[in-house]
Amino acid sequence: MRLHVAAVVLGFYFLQAIPATASLPFSTVFRGEPIFEMLVRKAEEEGWRSRPIGERMVLVGKALLGTPYRSFTLEIDDHVEAPSVDFLGMDCWTFYEIALGFSRMLELKSSGYAPQDLLAMIELDRYRGGHCNGLYTSRLHFLEDWIYDNERRGLVKNMTVSLGGVPMRGRYLNEMSRYWRSSRYLRHNPGLVPAIRNMEETVASRTIYHIPREQVAAIEPGIRSGDIICITGRGPEGFTEHVGIAYRDGVGVLHFMHASKDEHQVMIDVALHQYIYRYHKFAGIMVVRPLDVSPGENSHLASAQ
Repeated sequence: MRLHVAAVVLGFYFLQAIPATASLPFSTVFRGEPIFEMLVRKAEEEGWRSRPIGERMVLVGKALLGTPYRSFTLEIDDHVEAPSVDFLGMDCWTFYEIALGFSRMLELKSSGYAPQDLLAMIELDRYRGGHCNGLYTSRLHFLEDWIYDNERRGLVKNMTVSLGGVPMRGRYLNEMSRYWRSSRYLRHNPGLVPAIRNMEETVASRTIYHIPREQVAAIEPGIRSGDIICITGRGPEGFTEHVGIAYRDGVGVLHFMHASKDEHQVMIDVALHQYIYRYHKFAGIMVVRPLDVSPGENSHLASAQ
């Protein structure tokens, strides 16, 4: 899928400042700069930029193996929501998000990579419409909403239905609005809870598809390295439980690469079709494919810069 609008949007984010981050110290929104610099050197020495985006994601993910698992790394302020990166600790969402953002950054610039470039890609990915307005409600809080918004903007392709996905019936969302005191932002801004509730209702009103875990082994040949794997739950509250990156090894086995809370680190786990049986609460998967920008669109970006 080659969308001119995706290139325009991506290029725009390299040309504009990030207003939300400007109101918070750099040390708050970006942690682990030496690791970022190490990744840039490794990417340039090994020519990651020439690889398809899925392969780039796997290379980034493998370079981050062993990174400690850490929760709540996005809770960086009492009031201001801002794009942020933490290489010192990651949860399942920020792991795949950093791998994707770093991979896009390599595609859209040929050199001179800086932390601000990665923050720009994180903003593009993490926030509704690709823009953080400084409010907690601009963040895409649910994987199902992230897929919907990023696919609408031509940045990913939801492969779930084409791989045999079926509707998830009888689901609802209310965890964030019900347990709002567990969020640093909502505790300090309780007036945002009704907006969060509206988001939950909007997401739950859509038809969400997944591939039941009994069918995953059969469809694994259709999954590529670098595809984002969203693991679904049994419900009825919520749709997803976990997320990671597909990684096909040298002998063709499709593994699940993720930030593991149980193992306390980023790791390459067992074959995907085995992993989804590890926990009773897992029901299946969604498969989301990041999209490349075409050479023609990349030339357009170069001329814009």
